[in-house]
Amino acid sequence: MAKTDDKLKFVGLSESMYQTGEYVEKNPTYHVEDSSWKAGQILQMLAKNHLEPRTVCEVGCGAGEILRQLQSQLPATTEFFGYEISPQAFALCQERANELLHFKCEDLLTADAPHFDLLLCIDVFEHVPDYLSFLKSVRRKAQHKIFHIPLDMSAQWVLRGRPILREREQAGHLHYFMKDTALAALRDAGYKILDTAYTAGAIDHPRSLKARLASWPRRLLTKVNQDLVVRVLGGYSLLVLAE
Repeated sequence: MAKTDDKLKFVGLSESMYQTGEYVEKNPTYHVEDSSWKAGQILQMLAKNHLEPRTVCEVGCGAGEILRQLQSQLPATTEFFGYEISPQAFALCQERANELLHFKCEDLLTADAPHFDLLLCIDVFEHVPDYLSFLKSVRRKAQHKIFHIPLDMSAQWVLRGRPILREREQAGHLHYFMKDTALAALRDAGYKILDTAYTAGAIDHPRSLKARLASWPRRLLTKVNQDLVVRVLGGYSLLVLAE
């Protein structure tokens, strides 16, 4: 069987959604409203593990707001690179670019890119058809990597069904993870897991009255058994530091 080109592994089905403009039609802000919160989670992970990267790359950087937020908090000499295959998202990046914050409308897997200190893969590989090949390829691009992985596979969502289908239709998720399968995927791709943390998006920034009401059982039960709450009620993602 002929070897599939790395670029096709990453893009694949994405050509019909991320490059034609379908994704931005469904998600016109490219989730900029969540970027400050996500950057805060990344900063906490870096501080906890005493990491001070001099070069930071984000694969699938969207509108580039996470990198802009990180630049405002990390040392002024840190250099940032964002790679994005969507022309529409790349256009949004341009207003954020500066001397040390660069954006490229390229596939990182095939780009002539330097080796980075830190690579960010924030809510990305659940969109990639051949995500294991993508993970294996991107592992070579940096010393340390931080992943943010939606944990869509909760008991509540499986029972209801519709939320998972909504993530597929609206957000383009092709794969659905719980903590154990997310970590297994990274290990299968050759990563060493250094640290993990749950991020509680459903608690920290609920987007409707119904979501705000649903956040209270999560808040209360998390004090008893957070792992169980994540598995049963959902509403969390997993932040992973790996090398």
